[in-house]
Amino acid sequence: MPGRRWSDGLHQAVEAKEKVKIENENQTLATITFQNYFRMYEKLSGMTGTADTEAAEFNDIYKLNVMVIPTNKPMIRLDNTDLVYKTKKEKFRAVIKEIEEWHGKGRPALVGTISINDSEKLSDLLSKHGVRHHVLNAKQHDREAEIVAQAGRLGAVTISTNMAGRGTDILLGGNPEFLAAATAGKDDSSDAYKEALRVSRETCEKEKERVLLLGGLHIIGTERHESRRIDNQLRGRAGRQGDPGGSRFYLSLEDDLMRIFGSDRIASIMNRIGMEDDVPIEHGLVSRAIENAQKKVEAHNYDIRKHLLEYDDVMNQQREVVYGYRRQILGNAGLRDMVKEFSLDVANDAVAVHIDEKAGPEEWNMKALSDAVTRQFGIRLSDADAANVTSRQALADLISEKAWPAYEEKVSLVGDESFSQFEKVIMLHTLDTLWKDHLLSMDHLKGGIGLRGYGQKNPLQEYKKEGYDLFVEMIARFKAEVAERLFNVQIKTEEPPEEVLPPKREQKLTYGRGEAALDAGEGEKEAPVTRLGDKIGRNDPCPCGSGMKYKKCCGAAK
Repeated sequence: MPGRRWSDGLHQAVEAKEKVKIENENQTLATITFQNYFRMYEKLSGMTGTADTEAAEFNDIYKLNVMVIPTNKPMIRLDNTDLVYKTKKEKFRAVIKEIEEWHGKGRPALVGTISINDSEKLSDLLSKHGVRHHVLNAKQHDREAEIVAQAGRLGAVTISTNMAGRGTDILLGGNPEFLAAATAGKDDSSDAYKEALRVSRETCEKEKERVLLLGGLHIIGTERHESRRIDNQLRGRAGRQGDPGGSRFYLSLEDDLMRIFGSDRIASIMNRIGMEDDVPIEHGLVSRAIENAQKKVEAHNYDIRKHLLEYDDVMNQQREVVYGYRRQILGNAGLRDMVKEFSLDVANDAVAVHIDEKAGPEEWNMKALSDAVTRQFGIRLSDADAANVTSRQALADLISEKAWPAYEEKVSLVGDESFSQFEKVIMLHTLDTLWKDHLLSMDHLKGGIGLRGYGQKNPLQEYKKEGYDLFVEMIARFKAEVAERLFNVQIKTEEPPEEVLPPKREQKLTYGRGEAALDAGEGEKEAPVTRLGDKIGRNDPCPCGSGMKYKKCCGAAK
C-alpha cells in the first residue's frame, strides 16, 4: 500500500530492524467516521434487500425508518433447516455429497463460503470428486460478472464468497447475452453476435425449462456468518421474481459462530444420545438458537460502532467549528471583522492572565500587562492610558481601542485588497497547523482514556471534558497567534534610486519574526526577513505568554 505507514512508532521500529532510513511518522490532517460523513447530507435514503435486520441501527444513527416492500411476485423458495455436524471435516463431506447429488441431476448449485481459503479448500475437494465447477472470489474479479451470470445454467456449480458476484442477476438457464459475447465477441452490432445471441436464447430457454422442473437454483451455505444480513444476501440469490429455489446451511461445532453460541453443550448432548460424527442435528430449535446467537453478535458489533461514534461525535462538534472558520476564511467573508473580534478576545485573555480579579486598580500589575500587550499587538500601554480605568473589562476595551487604529493604519498603507489576502494566508496557515496538532493530541487522549475506568470514572465523559478543554485552548491559541502575527506586521517604505528604477514608492509588508511576507509592489523581490527585538533562545520562555519554552511552543515549527 504505497503512501501508507503503520502508526505509534511501529513502522519506525521495522525500519530500524531492517536497517533502512527511518522516516517520520504520518500525521492525520483530517478524520471522520462514515456515520458522521453520511449525516452531513441533507437527505438520506436507500434501497436494499437486507435492511430489515439492521432497522434499529438505521433509526438510532440516522433517524431513518425501514419500510419493507412486498416482493414483485410471491416468493416460493424453500429454505431448509440448518444441519449441524460435530466437525468441519464431516460438514464439508456432507456439502460435497449434496453438491454431487444435485449436480448429477442437473440442478444448478451456488455454494457460499465465508472466506477465500474455504472456497479454495472446497474447490480442491470437488476437483478430487470430479465435479466441474467455477470458483468466484476476489481473485477472479475481472471475470466475476461472467461467472455469476451463468450460475443458473443446467448442472452449474459455482463456489462464491459473500462479497463476490453481487450486482449481476442469476438467470435460470443462463444469460444469453454473456453466452453470445463469449462466442462471438462483445460487438453487439455484428452479424456474428446477432446469430450467436439467437442460438444462445434458444439454448437458455431449453435449459431454463429443465432447471424449473428440478426446483430452480439451490443455495448451499457452508457456514453461518456473524450477521444475518449476509446470510440473507446469499439466500436471496435464489427464488427471484417468482422462480422456485432452495437453500440450506451446513454448520459444525468447530465454526466460529457455534463456539460463541456454546458448542460444548450441544456436543455433550450429541455424545449423550450416541449420535455418530456423520449424523447431523436438524431441528427448528437449533436454527432459531443460531439466529439468536447471530443477533447477539450483531448487537455486540453495533455497540462497538456506536461506541466509536460517541467518541467521534465529540470530534465532530469541534470539526464543525474549525471547518466553519476555514470556510469563512477561504470565502474572504468578513475577515476584518473576525480580526477585530479576535483582538478583543485576546485583550480580554491578557487582562485575565495579568490582572487579578480581586485586586483594585492600584494593585494592578501594569508592567506585566503592558509587556504582554506589546508582544501581542505591537503597541505600548502606559500608566497614563489606564489612569481612569476602573474595571478589567474597561481595561480590555482600552487595549483593543488603542490597537485597532494602528492596525487600520497598516491596512491603509498597503491597500485593503492586498492586506485582506495577507490576512487570509496567515489565518488559514495558523488554523491548519493548530488543528493538525490538535488532532494528534486528541488521538493520544483517546488512546489512554480507557484506563480512567479503573478509577471508577466514565471514560467517555472524561474524554468529552478533556477534549473540550484542549479545544478551547486551541481556539484561544489560534486567536492569539493570528492577532500577534497580523498586529506585529511591519510596513516598510523604500525609495529606490531614480537612475536605477523609475520614480515610485515601493511598499512591503513583512511580519516581524519572519513567518510571513507580502509584497505590495509589482514585480519586486520578496521583502527581506526582519526580526523585532532581541533574539529568542530555544530554552527561553515563549514570548506568546503560554508559559512554555520557546522550542516547545511557537518555535516548535522552526
